[in-house]
Amino acid sequence: MGLISGIIMGMIFGIGLMAGWERMMRYRSAKRIRKAADIKLLGSLNRDDIKKICGDNFPEWISFPVYEQVKWLNKQLTKLWPFVAEAATMVIRESVEPLLEDYRPPGITSLKFSKLSLGNVAPKIEGIRVQSLTKGQIIMDIDFRWGGDPSIILAVEAALVASIPIQLKDLQVFTIIRVIFQLAEEIPCISAVVVALLAEPKPKIDYTLKAVGGSLTAIPGISDMIDDTVNSIVTDMLQWPHRIVVPLGGIPVDTSELELKPQGNLKVTVVKANDLKNMEMIGKSDPYVVLHIRPLFKVKTRVIDNNLNPVWDQTFELIAEDKETQSLILEVFDEDIGQDKRLGIAQLPLIDLEAETEKELELRLLSSLDTLKVKDKKDRGTLTVKVLYHQFNKEEQLVALEAEKKILEERKKLREEGIIGSTMDALDGAVSVESSWAGQSQVTVHPERVVHLLQSIMHRRVVVVQSPGNFFLDTSRVMNGPCRFRL
Repeated sequence: MGLISGIIMGMIFGIGLMAGWERMMRYRSAKRIRKAADIKLLGSLNRDDIKKICGDNFPEWISFPVYEQVKWLNKQLTKLWPFVAEAATMVIRESVEPLLEDYRPPGITSLKFSKLSLGNVAPKIEGIRVQSLTKGQIIMDIDFRWGGDPSIILAVEAALVASIPIQLKDLQVFTIIRVIFQLAEEIPCISAVVVALLAEPKPKIDYTLKAVGGSLTAIPGISDMIDDTVNSIVTDMLQWPHRIVVPLGGIPVDTSELELKPQGNLKVTVVKANDLKNMEMIGKSDPYVVLHIRPLFKVKTRVIDNNLNPVWDQTFELIAEDKETQSLILEVFDEDIGQDKRLGIAQLPLIDLEAETEKELELRLLSSLDTLKVKDKKDRGTLTVKVLYHQFNKEEQLVALEAEKKILEERKKLREEGIIGSTMDALDGAVSVESSWAGQSQVTVHPERVVHLLQSIMHRRVVVVQSPGNFFLDTSRVMNGPCRFRL
């Protein structure tokens, strides 16, 4: 009896064990099928879908497997950061301070680092993509993230205002750095390095400004000025197609092929504006237009007094380095005592233009190109322009490149001589740098227009022409005595 009951219990236990095993295998199979379906669904997601799920700060390798994780590199970077930070601080001082001087806005007379330390928190590299698109080059895209604790204080000076220390706090940098290695046959096998920030995804640099021992209101619009300066340096010097070319010592190399060359010439005729916003309490605005492709090469129209529907009909020529990524920026200002007020801004992507075909466009003016900063959505009027894009051949490219360098040199001379306050100043008819594709460049000063310029600067004080090239400016009501200018 005991034997039979034991056999029966053993059979029941065996059958139960087999049933449990089969059930477990079915469960695992169903789970694998569901997981495979989820993986297939994730694999079908594109970049925009991943952004919706993860937000803007997702690592690039999530949506693009070609970005490889480099945890080992982050560990080494954390250990080396105190030494890297010290060396990088010296490089930033030497390279960025001249850029701050070149790109400082006209309302600021001096912009320098008062204190610069990169802190103790090392940046993080989320992923690296290595490509070989061109023979003799290795292209490395680095997903760079940094939310560090740097101590950065800028000494900001403006006319009639003492130096104000401005601290940059809560600095965060998110960007893709493109590094191109130009290969060579000799040790160290690299003859030059090209560094740039990819335009897509757009570099993101966030920070807050705080006045140390003072107030930001001491210089009206200082926050926007510093934001514009940082944005101009990034987009005009570092953002692709702009790049920094660093030849490595010991190997003779021609870096001309690595440098960005002008692609074409944009002829712009500023025709007129309609229904501009009036910024004056008495009378009407005195509008003029500032236009540029690169911030260092701004030009402007003449001022039309007391008119909300001005007609300029002035023509300018601007150089374009990359038609696919660059845009023509047009800003309409109201000339005023002190700081001029911006009436509106418009943007025209060059990629929308067809070479050798003139187009007349009516552009709607906005309060800002950054849609997040647009608070006033009222109509600001329109700006009518005519544009004609000419594509350079190789010879015209080289000539335009030399002309661009000469124009920049002449602008720096004008700044040193005090004729303009900054290389970012827009040049008008009173002081202009003229150039041609023959490679010639010259500075032209029109005395009769300088009189009008000085009147505007001194809020329309009286200017008396004593003799050719000599001007007497009556400043007795604003200074201790008169002032003489010789041109």
